[in-house]
Amino acid sequence: MLVKPATAQETQPLGPSSGISRESAGNIGRDVKIAVPDTKWEQEALEPEDKKDDQKKEKKHRGSIVVAPLPLVSPAIGSGIIPVVGYIFPFRKNDTVSPPSTIGAVGLISNNGTRGFGVGAQLFLKQDTYEVTTGYARGNLNYNLYGVGIAAGDAGLKLPLEQTGHFFLGEVLRRVVWKVFVGPRFVDGNSLLTLRSSNGDSPPAPPDVGLHTAVRAIGIRVVRDTRPNRFYPTSGTKLEFTADFFAQSLGSKYSFQRYKTSFDKFASLSKNQVLAYDFYLCDTGGDPPFYGNCIYGTSNELRGYTAGRYLDRHMFATQLEYRLSLPKRFGLAGFGGVGEVVPGESQWLRSNNLLPAVGGGPRFVLSPAYHVNLCADFARGKNSWTWSMGVGEAF
Repeated sequence: MLVKPATAQETQPLGPSSGISRESAGNIGRDVKIAVPDTKWEQEALEPEDKKDDQKKEKKHRGSIVVAPLPLVSPAIGSGIIPVVGYIFPFRKNDTVSPPSTIGAVGLISNNGTRGFGVGAQLFLKQDTYEVTTGYARGNLNYNLYGVGIAAGDAGLKLPLEQTGHFFLGEVLRRVVWKVFVGPRFVDGNSLLTLRSSNGDSPPAPPDVGLHTAVRAIGIRVVRDTRPNRFYPTSGTKLEFTADFFAQSLGSKYSFQRYKTSFDKFASLSKNQVLAYDFYLCDTGGDPPFYGNCIYGTSNELRGYTAGRYLDRHMFATQLEYRLSLPKRFGLAGFGGVGEVVPGESQWLRSNNLLPAVGGGPRFVLSPAYHVNLCADFARGKNSWTWSMGVGEAF
């Protein structure tokens, strides 16, 4: 799986919680009456259509390497670099139905002492019958805890923490009907929280400071995806529901439940313009650690906020993004949205709790074969701003 733009902006605490074309050039010389073509383009114009179709299919099924050393400027974990390398490829060359698979690796180095790495893969198999996702990350994150709730986030008091540990995810989905995939997932994490030095007032320390904490869950994921290209969708929809059940009987210190629902829709306004819509809903039950709550500003929900400044039991976020493809592999995007975190379901949509955001930035196509973009976004939130870079669109 490729790193999304928010990876270079914010990092979630360890734990639970995408010139002239050959087709145009082929028209050159179609009306010229010559016996032997003089150029490569003329040769292509005279070739049988079925042969050219075969060449296009062969090119489409080649792998593509994506490499990007992403600069990091994060109000959460400081400045540094996130090196990313990924490989996009068909798992079987004779499988023309399955979407392309991806494998990748990412690193993290910042000037506040944060270090980490991660590896992952997303494989599509057997004529788009199975989807296998796995990922592993290890490292230490130095970040600030603001407390739980809107009031704590608005107050801006910081508790500097260091969280060291690892995280693993494994998931196997099977297509059942109407492009719907269903399957089990397993989540495992282990971390140690320690306090860093601080000046001035700070929120209370969480109860598991100084303790090795294990979190482990089994869950289920349901996905319906009709996007023709998951790296740069121009049409279609994606509906996704995930439920994770953390339990002491599985070896987890905390027993709690976390539910996530997202819906994305894409529409082409013209050949080079796309309008993308995203809705995200998160709910948590039971007795989670603070990093098991719904965390605003992670997973691109929403850009413009320091990850972890706003977190609570329930959260929603919705955003609209305009995407424009320009010549020479460049592009632009602009977006705006609003969201909220609340402790109880009865407190939704209070005006003083809303967290709006607006922003945008340039794009550059790293992989023309699959239209994978290098994205840079500047975003402004309620009381903060962020600058982020990443590989792949936000949603």
